[in-house]
Amino acid sequence: MSDILGLIGRDTPLFHDDIAMNENELQRHVAASRFLVLGGAGSIGQAVTKEIFKRNPRKLHVVDISENNMVELVRDIRSSFGYIDGDFQTFALDIGSLEYDAFIQADGQYDYVLNLSALKHVRSEKDPFTLMRMIDVNVFNTDKTIQQSIDAGVKKYFCVSTDKAANPVNMMGASKRIMEMFLMRKSEQIDISTARFANVAFSDGSLLHGFNQRIHKQQPIVAPNDIKRYFVTPQESGELCLMSCIFGDNRDIFFPKLSEALHLISFAEIAVKYLQQHGFEPYLCQDEDEARELAKTLPAKGQWPCLFTKSDTTGEKDFEEFFTDRETLDMKRFENLGIIKNEPDYDSDLLKLFETDIAAMKHRKSWTKDEIVKLFFRMIPDFGHKETGKYLDSKM
Repeated sequence: MSDILGLIGRDTPLFHDDIAMNENELQRHVAASRFLVLGGAGSIGQAVTKEIFKRNPRKLHVVDISENNMVELVRDIRSSFGYIDGDFQTFALDIGSLEYDAFIQADGQYDYVLNLSALKHVRSEKDPFTLMRMIDVNVFNTDKTIQQSIDAGVKKYFCVSTDKAANPVNMMGASKRIMEMFLMRKSEQIDISTARFANVAFSDGSLLHGFNQRIHKQQPIVAPNDIKRYFVTPQESGELCLMSCIFGDNRDIFFPKLSEALHLISFAEIAVKYLQQHGFEPYLCQDEDEARELAKTLPAKGQWPCLFTKSDTTGEKDFEEFFTDRETLDMKRFENLGIIKNEPDYDSDLLKLFETDIAAMKHRKSWTKDEIVKLFFRMIPDFGHKETGKYLDSKM
C-alpha cells in the first residue's frame, strides 16, 4: 500500500485508527456471520472480500460476472491468506440472470449481503444502450437483490454509492442517487447501509490503472491537469465498506472525513509521481501525434511522453463532495469516518414513474439518451447535467 500512498500524496493509511479501535468487534461479527459479496471480483469487491476473508467468516460466497477476475481473486487470497474453516466459494454469475435467481433460491442463507457491482464510468453515458444497462446494474439489480435478501431473512444489506451522487452532474452519479432513493423505500423492510467515497487509486479501468497499461505497452501517458480528485487505496475502500456494513445503522451513508490525510490531487500530479517512481522523467508534448511518435524513442533516454490537457468532456465534475448541505451528519462516532443520517425520505409515486417509464422503453426496444436524461431530471430536479457533445472515448 505504501507505493500507492506515495503516489496520491499521503504517507499514512486513512482508517488505521478506526480499524484498530474496532478490530475486536469486527473480528467477532465477521467470525460469527455468513456473507454474500456481489460484484466481488472488481477492485472494490476484491478489497472487501479480502477484508472479510482474513477475519475468518463462517461463510463467504462471492459472485461476479467476470470469470477471469474471479480466478485472480482466488489466487490472490490463497497466496496472501491461505484458507479458512468457513465455506468459501466463488460463482461466475450475472446478477441480473435467471441462473443467479436459481442460485439464490437454492441457498440464499446469509447474514450480510454486500453489493459492489456497478457500471462506474462517466463514459457509460455516451450511448443510450450502455446507459440503459447502467440503470439496470446500478438501480434495478440493486432493488432486486435487496428484495431477495428480504425474502431470505438477511439481517443487513450494504451497497456502495459514490461521491458523485452528491449533487450529481453526470448520469453515473445520478443513477447512484436514484439508487439511494430506491434504498430508502426498501429500508422500511430491511436494514441497509451504504458508502460514498473517493476515487479508488489504480482500480480496474480507472485512468491510474491505465498508466500501468501505457507503461507496459510503451504508449504515452495522458491526463487532465485541471481535474482534482480525492483518492483512497483499494484496501481503504474495502475497510470503509466493511465498517459501514457491520457498524452502520439503517439508512446510514459512510464517507471519509476530509483532513490533512485526504486532500485533492490532480491526475497530472500523480502521473509525474508515477513516472518518477518508475525511473522516468515526464516530457510534455503538444498534441497526440507528437506523443505517439515520441513514445518510440524517449523511454530509452529515461523520459516518457506525456499529454496533460484541460478536460472538456461530458459529465466531469469540477469538484468533489461527499454530502450536501441538506443532509444530517454524525462526525463524532469515528475518527476518520463521517456518517450521513437519513430518514426514509422518498417519493413512492416518483419511483413508480421511473419503473414504469423505463419498462415502457425496454418493452418497445427503442429509446434515446434524451428520453432518459429527461426522466433523470424528473427524478432529480436540480440535476446539474451538462452535455458538451464530447466523450472520453474520443480522446487518447
